[in-house]
Amino acid sequence: MNLKNIKKGKTSHLVAIAIVTVLVGIFVTIYIIRSFSRVSTDDAYITGRTHTIAARIMGTVSDVNINDNQNVKQGDVLVKIDPADYELAMHRAQADLDAENARLLDANAGVKVAQANLELQQASLNQANLDKNRAEALYQKSAMPKEQYEKVFTAYDIAAAQVKAANQQLEKAKSFEIVEQALIKQKQAFLDTAQRDLTYTIIYAPSSGYVTQKSVEVGNQIQPSQPLMAVVALDDIWIVANYKETQLEKVRPGQRVKIKIDTFPGKIFSGKVDSIMAGTGAVFSLFPPENALGNYVKVVQRVPVKIVFDKDPNNADVMRIGMSCVPTIITKD
Repeated sequence: MNLKNIKKGKTSHLVAIAIVTVLVGIFVTIYIIRSFSRVSTDDAYITGRTHTIAARIMGTVSDVNINDNQNVKQGDVLVKIDPADYELAMHRAQADLDAENARLLDANAGVKVAQANLELQQASLNQANLDKNRAEALYQKSAMPKEQYEKVFTAYDIAAAQVKAANQQLEKAKSFEIVEQALIKQKQAFLDTAQRDLTYTIIYAPSSGYVTQKSVEVGNQIQPSQPLMAVVALDDIWIVANYKETQLEKVRPGQRVKIKIDTFPGKIFSGKVDSIMAGTGAVFSLFPPENALGNYVKVVQRVPVKIVFDKDPNNADVMRIGMSCVPTIITKD
């Protein structure tokens, strides 16, 4: 009886081992098959759009409306610069423009006066021409003394000279008018610049996101192009995954991606392949490798792949740019 039980126990043990072996074989087979349809890398990180906020003008900071890591909306006021100097510049430019407009009105009036004077002198010349023609006819008939005849010709010459002078005065008046019109354009440009600079005293958020790298405080003297902070738009983030070139044979845009983020162990995020960079990372580095000496050692290159997350409004609340992750591209379901 004991021998029978021993044999039965051995049989059960062998069956259990066989079942476990079969299950392990199935799992290994599935793993091997799946490994051919999936490519993964741990050389990946989350990135996104970072908007560097800088001043366009110099001045004194009068108000700072944000704090570090604060969430802001596009168009929110971030920083105010004391506008006093720029308001004065705008008023000065407006006064200069008004004065130039007044001078243009004088120039316009001068053109009209010169035009009227030319018309008057032209009429006098026309009359002098008629008198000259009449005098010639009378003089030919000996009906007019030579002295009077010469006075008529002199009057004609004077009238012609006066028309010429009136023409010159009109051209001069028109030139003055053109100069004033050009000066008005210049003064208007100065005013536009002053008005634009005044608008630059208020710095707005160019995008919704989170404030980071804040370095500005009330009372700071700032210069144009001086970085004051950055706004990171976490609603538009993606992954840059540096895959080996040998892994990309079957990778195509649109393929599904399973993503593990080091910060959230055990949680799987989903996304898809957006695009593959047009070159390896080494080609676009600051100092690309050169092989001028002929001492060549082959190294497997890395090609950046852009992976976008599936739309999920909760991602922006938990993800941050720079986080490490492990994306797995499913090349074949």
